[in-house]
Amino acid sequence: MAKILIVDDALFMRKMLVDIITKEGLEVCGEAENGKDAIAKYQQLKPDLVTMDIVMPKIDDIDGIKAVKEIIRIDPQAKVVMVSAMGQHSLVVEAIQAGAKDFVTKPFQPSRVIEALKRVLGL
Repeated sequence: MAKILIVDDALFMRKMLVDIITKEGLEVCGEAENGKDAIAKYQQLKPDLVTMDIVMPKIDDIDGIKAVKEIIRIDPQAKVVMVSAMGQHSLVVEAIQAGAKDFVTKPFQPSRVIEALKRVLGL
């Protein structure tokens, strides 16, 4: 079963993603509320996929984009799906260039989230 790490500064958004993912039979192995924690938890949990919010408060100058870059540097095979709000097109492009494999836009449809995750996981 694929293990997924959810990264978002908003607790309600993390809970929404947990619900969508677990209802599909996938496993959420952990959650992080900022980019710094995401990097640490990626190294600790070694998930199969990360959902990464783009815009989060910077902790030690690490936001969503920098977290993606660092995770890809640590593990070039890492699979990251960005989660962005409408109107963040340039940030999504930057994240994809940094190594993210796909993105979903908030507010999201559960079917689109699952489609993106399964495609990136090769399921």
